[in-house]
Amino acid sequence: MERVGLYPGTFDPVTIGHMDIISRALRLYDRLIIGVAANEAKGPLFSLEERVETVRETVKNIAGEGLAQFEVRPFDGLLMHFAEKCGASAIIRGLRAVSDFEFEFQMASMNEKLNPDIETVFLMADVRHQAVASRLVKEIAKLGGDVSAFVTPEVREKLLEKFK
Repeated sequence: MERVGLYPGTFDPVTIGHMDIISRALRLYDRLIIGVAANEAKGPLFSLEERVETVRETVKNIAGEGLAQFEVRPFDGLLMHFAEKCGASAIIRGLRAVSDFEFEFQMASMNEKLNPDIETVFLMADVRHQAVASRLVKEIAKLGGDVSAFVTPEVREKLLEKFK
């Protein structure tokens, strides 16, 4: 039976912290679906299409032989409905700090009530990336700071274009 993992997020923008979780998840599953949430309530800087394409471009640089096949798919609506549609057996969530855990614990508990057959798997962020958050990366870029340590060169260029 194929093991399908789903890593959902807004990815506005995709950071090296996201890439760390993705690269590790690619070793754990046969197929990894990276679900890019529309999440208009967060007021994303990048359009859904831009985020999907950026994640696709970035992940293709780390995917390879011996790792899971991956696909990047946009979604809107309830995560569990999307997970069921994808045939996912697990939802992957990254944890950076204790503050993430409380929110993620609540989400995992609610998701378990919606579908007890889909597990939530938590991956701890690498200590080098624990402070990296898309929200902070956008703020640094907006204020003219260097975000090179937090995103790929391609994502850095896209941020610079947005804030010109």
